[in-house]
Amino acid sequence: MDQELYKIVENSDITEEDREWCCEAINKIHADFNRSSDTHLIKLDLPCFKNSSLYLKDESTHPTGSLKHRLARSLFLYCICNGQINKNTTIVEASSGSTAISEAYFARLIGLPFVAVIPKKTASEKVAKIEFYGGECKKVEPKNIYSEAEKLAKKLNGHYMDQFTFAERATDWRGNNNIAASLFSQMDEERSPIPDWVVLSAGTGGTSATIGRYIRFCPELFQKTKLCVVDPENSVFYDYYKSGNKKITSTKSSRIEGIGRPRVEPSFRIEVIDRMMRIPDGASIATIWWLEKLLGRKCGGSTGTNVYGALKIMAELGDDKPSSVVTLICDSGERYLNSYYNPQWIKKEKLDVDFYLKQLEGFEKTGQLG
Repeated sequence: MDQELYKIVENSDITEEDREWCCEAINKIHADFNRSSDTHLIKLDLPCFKNSSLYLKDESTHPTGSLKHRLARSLFLYCICNGQINKNTTIVEASSGSTAISEAYFARLIGLPFVAVIPKKTASEKVAKIEFYGGECKKVEPKNIYSEAEKLAKKLNGHYMDQFTFAERATDWRGNNNIAASLFSQMDEERSPIPDWVVLSAGTGGTSATIGRYIRFCPELFQKTKLCVVDPENSVFYDYYKSGNKKITSTKSSRIEGIGRPRVEPSFRIEVIDRMMRIPDGASIATIWWLEKLLGRKCGGSTGTNVYGALKIMAELGDDKPSSVVTLICDSGERYLNSYYNPQWIKKEKLDVDFYLKQLEGFEKTGQLG
């Protein structure tokens, strides 16, 4: 008999020290999760609606201040368990800011260097946060963030996290305390516990994939709940949803940081989406100004995109029977004081915010939008 069949090959590169580091890193991330409480679900008071309710899942309360905290945690666990990250790895990411902040936090937690490749116009408040957590920033033209991040990772013998490819697969969408499981369980005691719609925007597409899959995974949800993804100007996601053309691109970048992309990202799964809307940037900004009066605090631009889309759906549903719509607060507006809350920036970008503010004031009285 051929003795070659009985040869065994072992990976001698994995040392006991490597195993010990991996276990310690995983334990640190798990411990950090256990120290963090879940995010709140806020019921927004809208006097014009007696039967219908709007809920905001407040992801700005994570330790790093945004929805991307969940993604960063999932990506680190995914890459460590895949053997792509070890005790000597420099972490590199392409990001518009929020994911980089969260990844810088987790890199520091497990003692690894972190470099963010970000667009030149990334909000200065975000840059300061990345650096606060010990990360470095490399500013490039928006269209070059992917290639520059990949090149830098190779140069440093590090690991390119590539959130835009791995966001939809790094999170366990079946449960394990993901955003979908959390959101729907928090609705259990509400008047309309199974939402008619969940409305959210997409950056990588990871959150929409997680929620869309979870809805299908739970028959009681899939019978009623639909998923709407809202997209800002200068993003190709909406056009891809309409046309099915994966190769479509844009020469412009989104004004609403964290959402909308100039290319179709691998993590953006249209198969689990029931509807898409394109939201004007002026409407997104007007909505966070309007929302500040109701919440008593500032939210980021992507929250405005989410909420404006949710209000449009509420107006369509009407108030004749009980219904519920859920959307997300993605991050705090304190990161955008020099842009979305700065009248000079608004003027420079030629955004008609006043038109949408009047529209929203009318919505408060009539429940109609536009």
